[in-house]
Amino acid sequence: MRSLELFAGIGGIALAEQMAGIEVAGLCEYADYPRAILQKHWPDVPLFKDVTKLDREELTNAGISPDSIDIVSGGFPCQPFSIAGHRRGTEDDRDLWPEMFRIIKQIWPTWVVGENVANFANMELDRTLFDLEGAGYQARAFVLPACAVNAPHQRLRTFIVAHADSKRWICLEKGKQDGRDWEPAPWTNAQEGQTSCWINARHILASGARVLASTSRRIPRNDDGISEGLDRLKALGNAVVPQQILPIFKAIVQIEEADQWSQK
Repeated sequence: MRSLELFAGIGGIALAEQMAGIEVAGLCEYADYPRAILQKHWPDVPLFKDVTKLDREELTNAGISPDSIDIVSGGFPCQPFSIAGHRRGTEDDRDLWPEMFRIIKQIWPTWVVGENVANFANMELDRTLFDLEGAGYQARAFVLPACAVNAPHQRLRTFIVAHADSKRWICLEKGKQDGRDWEPAPWTNAQEGQTSCWINARHILASGARVLASTSRRIPRNDDGISEGLDRLKALGNAVVPQQILPIFKAIVQIEEADQWSQK
């Protein structure tokens, strides 16, 4: 399977895809610091800058066949839906879901995986699911915390998973059927590594030890300008914990493998 990741940041989603055995065919990121990180870790993968200009022609010119893309993924900008971003929603010019949806309609991948802040579920989730279902996808949405994979913070994130063929929602039928009437499912407990039939969970509780990084920092005697650490912190704040989204891609791979096996 091959993926195109939009709003790639420092590559948290791309790394999760790679960990699940999915080939990262293309990346798109506008900010300079994250682009440098992506170029370091994926030097051979075409890296696009402006999502508003990305289309089938640009992909083809970069050596990527649009029809070879199985997954379009991306954490479209969360600022319009976050508390820090004043939650202006679709009135915010940073709302780039329409651009991601435009690319989805051009490429028509089998799978779509989106990510946003937890508050997105209370603001614009209906619009996103309505768009996807109107285009012929069957979509599911749910919220997972990073602490489910032993991260030392809660970091709730809304994840959207959509498929172009509803027949392939094999074990996921326990989830809410109509995205426009979506509501949170109850809490559940899960052991690390479980990926089957997890769509009906709103939160997965973590187990195991947590490791906290040292808070000590060296304070320089002289001012040498704006610290690169600010770019790092901003990039980390926008990033997705790879292990947090990894079960989604593992489940996608399992479903595709099961489908291929059933056709033999």
